[in-house]
Amino acid sequence: MPHTSHTENGGASKPSKAGELKFSPPTEFKNQAYFSSHHQYKKIYRFSVEDPEKFWSNTAKELHWFKQWNDIKQGKAFNSKWYVSGKTNLAYNCLDVHLDAAHRNKAALIWESEDGETKIFTYQLLFTQVAAFANVLKKYGVKKGDNVVIFMGMVPEAVIAMLACARIGAVHSVIYSGLSAKSLRNRIEKLNSRVIITQDYILKKGNFIPLKETVNKATEGIEFAEHIIVFQRNKEAELHIDKDKEHLWNEEITSVTAECNAAELFAQHPVFSMFTNGPKGDLVKILHRTGGYMVQAYLSSKWIFDLKDEDIIWTTSDIGWISGHTYAIYGPLLNGVTTFMYEGSAIHPQPDRYWQLIEKYRINIFHTKPTTLRGLLKQGDDWVEKHDLSSLRLLGTKGEPIKPETWLWFYKVVGKQKCPVVNTWLQTETGSALISPLPGASEMRPGHICCPFPGVEVDVVDIKGTPVNEGEGGYLIVKDSWPSMFFTDKEEKAETKLNCWNQFKGNYFTGDAAVKEKTGYAKILGRVDDVIKTAGNRVGGSEIERVLSEHESVKEAVVVKRPDEVIGNAIIAFVTLNDSSDGTLLLKEELRNYVGENIGSIAKPQEVIFLYNMPRLESGKVDRHTLRKKALEGTYEPIGEEAEYFKILEKLREEYQSIYLE
Repeated sequence: MPHTSHTENGGASKPSKAGELKFSPPTEFKNQAYFSSHHQYKKIYRFSVEDPEKFWSNTAKELHWFKQWNDIKQGKAFNSKWYVSGKTNLAYNCLDVHLDAAHRNKAALIWESEDGETKIFTYQLLFTQVAAFANVLKKYGVKKGDNVVIFMGMVPEAVIAMLACARIGAVHSVIYSGLSAKSLRNRIEKLNSRVIITQDYILKKGNFIPLKETVNKATEGIEFAEHIIVFQRNKEAELHIDKDKEHLWNEEITSVTAECNAAELFAQHPVFSMFTNGPKGDLVKILHRTGGYMVQAYLSSKWIFDLKDEDIIWTTSDIGWISGHTYAIYGPLLNGVTTFMYEGSAIHPQPDRYWQLIEKYRINIFHTKPTTLRGLLKQGDDWVEKHDLSSLRLLGTKGEPIKPETWLWFYKVVGKQKCPVVNTWLQTETGSALISPLPGASEMRPGHICCPFPGVEVDVVDIKGTPVNEGEGGYLIVKDSWPSMFFTDKEEKAETKLNCWNQFKGNYFTGDAAVKEKTGYAKILGRVDDVIKTAGNRVGGSEIERVLSEHESVKEAVVVKRPDEVIGNAIIAFVTLNDSSDGTLLLKEELRNYVGENIGSIAKPQEVIFLYNMPRLESGKVDRHTLRKKALEGTYEPIGEEAEYFKILEKLREEYQSIYLE
């Protein structure tokens, strides 16, 4: 792989392929960064994997503990426990520790809505609101260990609800507001949640989209759902309240005191739960533990985003996703910086909405997903150029692989070649980013994710678990365990249900294929299992198939993914009908909407293709390879370097699915 020369401001010469470009961080940035050279990174990384207990102990000591741990780590792989017998509290470390004279009046959270409404919460004000709402939860019987569902949009009250749960030891589960009533009901039933927190409407592209209405449908007939707390976002609209079980946030929070001590929780206590898709698309509940999650969220935020006291960071993730939890809320607050939150679309009312907000609030760190960047790129450079983005000093991407061309646009047009770009890799299961450049230390390669975070060991292996050679493709694994790793309830038995700990000798299989680069970098190719990453969201293909098969017209349904230049992967559904008819355009739209009603808009197929018969292998199983090829016909043809990667991914996908999913 040819080496390229570097310019002082981080530029590079032009080799034949975009993926071979390399950029160095600007000297001015390196001089102020936590990591100023790759040698420094390698030295710390070597120490972190040779003596991980000392490394993670030193990190944890930067946070507040009511009682220090006896053991840093017990067990291995799925059975690992971190900071055993230690006691702490996530909300206390996000708020109470910052109430000294120097920080109490500093902005903790800045929020703006699509219609221009703004709110600013200092650390003192956010602390007061969280303590008060914690007392509201206690008023309605919420205790340590209880599950609380939060079904809200991007409003500060959702953050307050999360922190209030963490303060008293309740386990919050933030459900993405775009899911259907049926999907929400499924999650409420799995959690057996007595208390649900929601709002009347969310504002999106000028429309008020009802949420309380979705909650009412989801909880109909569920007797254990005793209390629904409703934040009234649109105060001008009439809001019907069932006084027997529904309570207005605005009234409740003023009826209690703002004095609530943080619960002293064991490090193993669950702080939140989320839902993820297993390799066959089945829905599984996972949890993250207070101590380990807190420590790694703190350190990964600090080092990956090079957080400084004066920074304002904007991670655009919805709070229903793990990147929203870790890098929009908990990570920034643990580090005592200011986090920015926006309720609205990137291109409404104009395609420069994001750039306008960065200029207005002088945002320093901007972290978003490639799907968003591809959409903004298509709007043209003029929308970017009309705004002063000189406050930016660091850019980041997340959620899905990024194409080199999109990366280059982000780096050059948005960052003006002065902002390092950190391409972060994380999952719901990992809790924090496990692979990312460390700005100041790492060369940046467009479309590549760089090196493992200190304290984390990763590798690319073949189907037998043997490390592949440099330049070869294989399966991305994480060795042993890490502090922010997920765990499951004993009754879930998800270590076998997920199967991610059994396939590669006790190491965690991420579900991703990757190419091991000669420089130690990796190129993520995409998932080899049934999970589809579309527009940065994670959807189970089997879940969509089950829903489609429940429709009265459908005999059989098979869902595959097709690469898409804007949303990453398009969902393509192949359907055979009970009456063996050709199907109609009206039925196609009906089936798409049927999926939306039963799962949510993020799962609606981009295309429904009717077949008389499904192609099958000699064994009688559906020939998914043929269907994937058919989905590509006339729509997508990778070329050059991308075509090479696509072939590797298809080969690995066929191999994996023939062994584990067929």
